[in-house]
Amino acid sequence: MKRYDSRIVFLLFLVLASSICSKNPGNTESPEKSKPIDLSQFKPNVSFHGKIVFQSDLGGHNEIYLLTGQGLKKLTDNPWKSEYPQWSPDGRKIAFTANPKGNYDIFEMDENGSNVTPVTDSPRDEIEMAWFPDQKKIAYTELKKTGIFKHYKLWMIDLLTKKKEEIIPGFPGSSALPNFSSRLPLMAFTGGRRAGWDVFIFKFENKEYAALVEGGKSCRPHFSPNGDKIAYVSSRADGKGDIWLMNPDGSGQTRLTERNETYDYFPAWSPDGKSVLFCSNAKGHYAYEGDWSLYLVDLDTKKTSLLLDTPGRDVFPDWH
Repeated sequence: MKRYDSRIVFLLFLVLASSICSKNPGNTESPEKSKPIDLSQFKPNVSFHGKIVFQSDLGGHNEIYLLTGQGLKKLTDNPWKSEYPQWSPDGRKIAFTANPKGNYDIFEMDENGSNVTPVTDSPRDEIEMAWFPDQKKIAYTELKKTGIFKHYKLWMIDLLTKKKEEIIPGFPGSSALPNFSSRLPLMAFTGGRRAGWDVFIFKFENKEYAALVEGGKSCRPHFSPNGDKIAYVSSRADGKGDIWLMNPDGSGQTRLTERNETYDYFPAWSPDGKSVLFCSNAKGHYAYEGDWSLYLVDLDTKKTSLLLDTPGRDVFPDWH
């Protein structure tokens, strides 16, 4: 009986770990039209170059927003949820996930929110994705639910032929949250084995994978623009979450944000590679609760600056 009880506790821990590192924030809102809101009141607190897309429930439920130096613009406005936007390598398209049919599928749209086109169409949830560097394929996370348990697998789809293929069929556990190096045929991802999540690397040349961080306390890797660094989330320092940096081989692991009172998640690089954009709950609530905002941290000085603060949960940013 003791062995059976321990197994149940272990499985429940895996469910909790899944919700911490892979669950989309705010998935409990009812699918109703967003509330009208004056976006002109929201301006970036510090100047920056380029364009940032992110997900927010500012209007009542999750939609995609665009932030530039001039201010904030809403790109989607539907009765359903639109989440996890990602720029294409050329900056002309945005991939995102939405649930107009109840389950989540991958879509793409032009940079101004027009010409929304479905990429996938299946009864399963196809969520957090990344463009291949050649922009011909998209990798994404497929979520399979069995009762209260969730299992994640990485797939890719050819945008021309719509052919799908599992990326790492032999991986022993869940695999999710892909991100690609622009320089080498490498994919970083979040893997779940035993207890918790860790950061892994997958080499397309020889189809091998390896753990870069172990211990069940890291997730959400993101390559720098030139591919020489990986930003990721780790809770090993404060038990909550900070942004860390490391080399693509796992060496040189360094804590970038040192804010013990906050949850710092969802890293994305500036186009020049000199700073990291991330999301934080500065009020110290448990992960995925409360008011999340966009922050910048400078790599040289580690100085953290508030970029955008709205009443919503502003998460999953991507910067082009």
